[in-house]
Amino acid sequence: MSENRFFNRELSWLEFNARVLHQGLRKELPLLERLQFLSIVTSNFDEFFQVRVASVKRTFFDKPEFKDASGLTPQMVLTSISARAHQIIRTQQECLMTDIIPSLAEKGLVYVTPECYSQRQTEYIQNIFKSEIYPLLTPLRTDMEAFPHIKNLATYAAFLLKPIAGIKTTSEELKGSDDELRVALVEIPGGIQNIFWLPNDTTKKQKQFALLQDIISACGTQLFPGFAVAESLLFKVARDADFAVDEDSGSNFIHAMEDVLIQRKSSFPVQMTCNGTSDVIRKFLMEKLELSEDDVYKVQQIINPNDLMDLRDSDEGAQLSFDRWEHFYPADLPEDEPYWDTLKLRDKILHVPYESYDPVVKMVSDAADDPDVLGIKMTLYRAGRDSPIITALERAAQRGKQVVVLVELKARFDEERNIAWANELEQAGVTVIYGLKNLKVHAKILMVIRKESDTIRRYVHLATGNYNPKTAKLYSDLSLFTANPQIANDATQFFNLVTGYSTLQKMDYLGMAPVTIKSRLLSMIQREIERSTPEQPGLIIAKMNSLTHEEVIAALYKASQAGVKVLLNIRGICMLVPGVKGMSENIKVISIVDRYLEHSRIFYFQNAGNPELYCSSADWMSRNLDRRIELMFPILEKAAFDEVKKILDSYFKDNTNAMELSQTGSWTPVEKDKKDESYQTQFELYKYYKKLDDSKPQTTEKQFEVRRK
Repeated sequence: MSENRFFNRELSWLEFNARVLHQGLRKELPLLERLQFLSIVTSNFDEFFQVRVASVKRTFFDKPEFKDASGLTPQMVLTSISARAHQIIRTQQECLMTDIIPSLAEKGLVYVTPECYSQRQTEYIQNIFKSEIYPLLTPLRTDMEAFPHIKNLATYAAFLLKPIAGIKTTSEELKGSDDELRVALVEIPGGIQNIFWLPNDTTKKQKQFALLQDIISACGTQLFPGFAVAESLLFKVARDADFAVDEDSGSNFIHAMEDVLIQRKSSFPVQMTCNGTSDVIRKFLMEKLELSEDDVYKVQQIINPNDLMDLRDSDEGAQLSFDRWEHFYPADLPEDEPYWDTLKLRDKILHVPYESYDPVVKMVSDAADDPDVLGIKMTLYRAGRDSPIITALERAAQRGKQVVVLVELKARFDEERNIAWANELEQAGVTVIYGLKNLKVHAKILMVIRKESDTIRRYVHLATGNYNPKTAKLYSDLSLFTANPQIANDATQFFNLVTGYSTLQKMDYLGMAPVTIKSRLLSMIQREIERSTPEQPGLIIAKMNSLTHEEVIAALYKASQAGVKVLLNIRGICMLVPGVKGMSENIKVISIVDRYLEHSRIFYFQNAGNPELYCSSADWMSRNLDRRIELMFPILEKAAFDEVKKILDSYFKDNTNAMELSQTGSWTPVEKDKKDESYQTQFELYKYYKKLDDSKPQTTEKQFEVRRK
């Protein structure tokens, strides 16, 4: 048996980002989609350094001898992170600058760097700089008593200045000796475009463009009259963002959350990304920011690859992107009337983004406008900008309905927006609950209470993803619409628990973390062990974002040793070590990265021929099962069960984008037998929902013939 029972969490996440990068390296994909994957690598790293690396650094300062489940100390983890992250970023940069950029040029989109501007382009850039950019810039000296504050993830241009001989500056403080190091900083403004189209000085049919970061670097001399720019460098800094609100302080909770946001802006630097044009400036910044060589990541030219994504808006953008996939309105839901009568007859599974998110918005909107609806209760974790759901909830409250919304203010990086939503909802008359003390409410649930004839009926929506119509076009998630009275009873108990004073009553159908989900999962894994036989081995199939809970992993090892077959589809972090003889030889772990972000959580237990199927807002992680309010809900009706099981099975057929985890921690593409046809899960799912849409009855407007004399 392997001595290593667990992979390190942070190093496992790095391999997820390497799988994202792998998509960017695939030459058969459209250019702008490859560029998008490279951009995701950068944005993923930004969050990773802010949260996970910052946390490991803090552990290193506080408990340097601590060893995690994988047996690594904080210093060992940091060293390994730096080595692997540098390797990934080097590969990303090589792909960007030697493959993507030249390939874009071949397609007529030419990136021009400052040293290649023609005379006409230089004059054009100078005019753009003076009229549109210069007024926004604020040069900052670095020789004051306090080094200027570097904003988290903002891009800066740094300039090494030399006095011009014979020219006196207006400030005696700036003169100094000729050998004095003078470095000035300029923040690249974030509120304007990143791409500027240039006059084409070639005879070729192409579009040439410059980047804002380069324009500011090239025109920097205009910011410092009397000085010449000897060297320049572009950089950004990631700061510690792993803050938790002090919920025991006794102060106003919103004020405490606002303090966290202020802390995040001025926390200690964790990592710096820079181009390699000036070692002098780089070392100067490292000293001022107290960063080591391991903390500094050099890129060739472009600090943020996402700056190039505005190319999607060009005429060539559509030709260099994936073919557009529609978001189909479900074939079995009415478009022009509320769903109440439909849901009384059967449950409905919604699978976004293949199916449109409109039914969720419609349910809330219909509830707001329906005079028979008495109340709406729901949770909000990340609602996004300009949310139609928020608008509908406000309208419902203004019409006198009882509207209760639990807004989780502790949703990382969405705290500020959620505070604004909470204030806006309260002003509209909504009863707003600000989560629970010391527990994030990550559950996704909506309940509509409606008076019908002589009874009250409740309609429930449960989901694996957020109530966010925008991310529902990008993230793959499942949700359930139901009028099942037993699930409605559990939903009522859930809201009573999280909004008032209530001891947890027994929920017959819904599992709730941190109280019952983990124990139910462990019980179902144990049941699979007990009912497994050599003739009919048990089977567990699960799909989730991350698997890190050591107790659950240990139970899966035990199941494998008992002959239970375990199939896992893990998008991101996986601390479980598969394929180890005597420990996990019956466990297979695969991962799929494709055009949509896989976000649904689905759990299947064979149960000796009486199978059970669940969806959940929770991954099998300690934070989800032990420190958050989460919900796990069963798929009960046969048609819904068959649909979700078919979706789950499809993820283990993929031989195009799937990668398999080995016991060494490496991921390799799933091999396709020569006799097998290519199978791409997301494409097959899209075809399935398109076929359903094509089978809709075609409605034609009745034509009335007008008789004329």
